[in-house]
Amino acid sequence: MSEAATTMLTGNAAAAWGARLADVDYVPAFPITPQTEIIETLARWSAAGEMAGRFVSMDSEHSMLTAAGAAAATGARVFTATSSQGLLYGFELLYTVAGWRVPLVLVNVSRGLASPITLEPDHNDVLAARDCGFLQIHAETCQEVLDSVLMAYKIAEDPRVLLPVIVNLDGFSLSFTREPVTLPEPSSVSGYLGTYNPRHAFIRGKRPMAQGVSVLGGSVYSYFRYQMQLAAENAPKVHEEAAAEFERLFGRRYGLVDDYRLDDAELVLVMSNSFATKGRAAVNRWRARGLRVGLLRLRVLRPFPRDAIRLALAGRKAVAVIDQNLSVGFGGITVGEIAHALYDDPHRPPLLSYVGGLGGKEISEGEFEQILDDLQFAASTGVTPPPRLLYTEAEAGQMRTLLTIAGKEIDR
Repeated sequence: MSEAATTMLTGNAAAAWGARLADVDYVPAFPITPQTEIIETLARWSAAGEMAGRFVSMDSEHSMLTAAGAAAATGARVFTATSSQGLLYGFELLYTVAGWRVPLVLVNVSRGLASPITLEPDHNDVLAARDCGFLQIHAETCQEVLDSVLMAYKIAEDPRVLLPVIVNLDGFSLSFTREPVTLPEPSSVSGYLGTYNPRHAFIRGKRPMAQGVSVLGGSVYSYFRYQMQLAAENAPKVHEEAAAEFERLFGRRYGLVDDYRLDDAELVLVMSNSFATKGRAAVNRWRARGLRVGLLRLRVLRPFPRDAIRLALAGRKAVAVIDQNLSVGFGGITVGEIAHALYDDPHRPPLLSYVGGLGGKEISEGEFEQILDDLQFAASTGVTPPPRLLYTEAEAGQMRTLLTIAGKEIDR
């Protein structure tokens, strides 16, 4: 295990280092807060000759993703990054690129979607893309951002998968937070990723291929969509192999899910991304009081790791899912998917649903205590409280005032 010294990096810088260490060939880019630091760093390295890959500024996220997909189709190793409205601006191309089966890596720096405008994180941007065919890895720490970019190439380029990957990190709370990050030696990364032999490439001189052609009738279209599903179903095994080799080379282990103090836990929090760190702090407080509480962090959201979730939550007395997203008119997004994973388990635990952290809003200790009270109540009675939006009484009063003001405005 050969590694360089540990250094302090932001989440954005860690993402850029992941691309550099992967020795990417091409970086089409377009700036958007809070992702811009990633492409500024890559542009600086490219201009200084410190990175061999070609860096090109595009005129929009739509053209950026078009260029990324086209370059990957020729056999280039491609990296790009975006955030929030930028991801939605290029949304059409997510489906196109995934349908091309090209293994590029896209870093998304999550930021709440307008309107109203915010620069703080939640996950509605990346979860809007959950059905497009990109695999999704969600990082909690800056170290995990870098490592996940490397693992994403290993998984995406495997011939059993050949699907693009989104690596997600939270804007501001992680993208601009400096944490200790160990940079693997380039030679070690080269050994991990191996020689890139893009057998999927469509433009290879002697054997040209057509892509994106029109098809009449549903059978051909269905064939390609089913192939994507089969490839996604292969991804957990490929991830397991990639994670085992990564641990052997670099000493860090990543699963489809990440468990914290779950061995004897009766009550469980389920969270994802950087706010899971707040959940770990709450678990530590409760453990100090003698309470058997643990945390399950969702790390890979596509393919959805239903088997790993079922195994991790089996035998628990109650489970609370804190979604940092809101499907308006429904509630949290991932709680529904977890409920589906547990549905046919006759001994499934009560499943509680919360929405918090929208736009980076703090989840307070008091709100965590309310969740704990609800978990204990559900564990003892089997009665599940209705889904809750996490906010304080003062904030509830403010919302009522705003609604009243809005009502008066409408009445005029």
